[in-house]
Amino acid sequence: MAKGLIERQILPEYQTLLAFWKNEYYPKTVKSTSASDLPDGKAYYRALIKRYTTLDMSPEDIHAFGLAEVAKIHQEMLDTMAAAKFEGDFPAFLKFMRTDPQFYPKTEEELIDAASYMMKEFDDKADRYFGYMPRGHFGIRAVPAETAPYVPAGFGGIDGFNINTYDLPSRPLYGLGALTLHEAAPGHSWAGLIALEHSGLPAFRRQNIAGYSEGWALYCERLGDEMGMYHTPYEKFGMLMRQSYRASRLVVDTGLHAMGWTREQVQQYMYENTALSEYNIEEETDRYISMPGQALAYYLGMTSILKERKHAEEVLGKKFNLRAFHDSVLETGPVPLPVLEEHLEAWIKGGGIGPYPEMEK
Repeated sequence: MAKGLIERQILPEYQTLLAFWKNEYYPKTVKSTSASDLPDGKAYYRALIKRYTTLDMSPEDIHAFGLAEVAKIHQEMLDTMAAAKFEGDFPAFLKFMRTDPQFYPKTEEELIDAASYMMKEFDDKADRYFGYMPRGHFGIRAVPAETAPYVPAGFGGIDGFNINTYDLPSRPLYGLGALTLHEAAPGHSWAGLIALEHSGLPAFRRQNIAGYSEGWALYCERLGDEMGMYHTPYEKFGMLMRQSYRASRLVVDTGLHAMGWTREQVQQYMYENTALSEYNIEEETDRYISMPGQALAYYLGMTSILKERKHAEEVLGKKFNLRAFHDSVLETGPVPLPVLEEHLEAWIKGGGIGPYPEMEK
């Protein structure tokens, strides 16, 4: 009965849909991967930059900044390669990191167990870097198998840290520390709980603003080095790899949508400048094509936070309190980056006193 129903009613509808796809829809789809080739495309892309980063920057300025940052991080990667005592050039080191079995989990349980340990290691150190601790809790779970092939390596929120265990040869353990800091704590899950617990914030300031939220999470990856969360040169290289591909996004997103780059140019640039697997590079490239501007938020957001921290350290000197700085960043909830900078400038002028002075000792 079910087979007959499928043959009589369902298959004919799919055949009609297939004919529409082949004859009507697909022939009229755009062939370009650039947002600038859409109607009013250049203005559209500029508006997307403002939407995701909350900054008024031109594609050309972002592209140039990205190239400079990739070069700077590349030198850090070379220094880390030397610390690992690797004998060979940079391409050989990237191949080694992409292919050596020691860097890849054998089972889903190994990947989840390693991330869980890192979350508890952060818990042990958190009170040295933060005054306010979220009262809520979050856990860790594997991404459902049905969606795992189509989502990133991990994503975090107030409901927990979701880690992708699909295609284990593309999930390097040396990048897991930075991923956990970004997605779980003190990144998205941690910051999201704090935003919810600040009852004085209006609802719209507890929602995601990419420049703030992703900038903070990427800052947390850098903070992990300061916290001693990376125990081998390979784990530090994993953090730098993630920094590099976020900086690379400034280059390839603007390249795609403002400078006429092809899909192949994007993939080649990322293959030469990051240690991402070919699978990850293809996945990332499709993301930049389908979401113009979104990938710019991460590195530009982190840059804004780092700039304010440097200014605070210069102005406050020995009075600078890192816990108070972090608390002040997180107390606003997600806000546009110019608003965050204004808030932190006021905090600096006020002497760098955190929102929870009883915790500053």
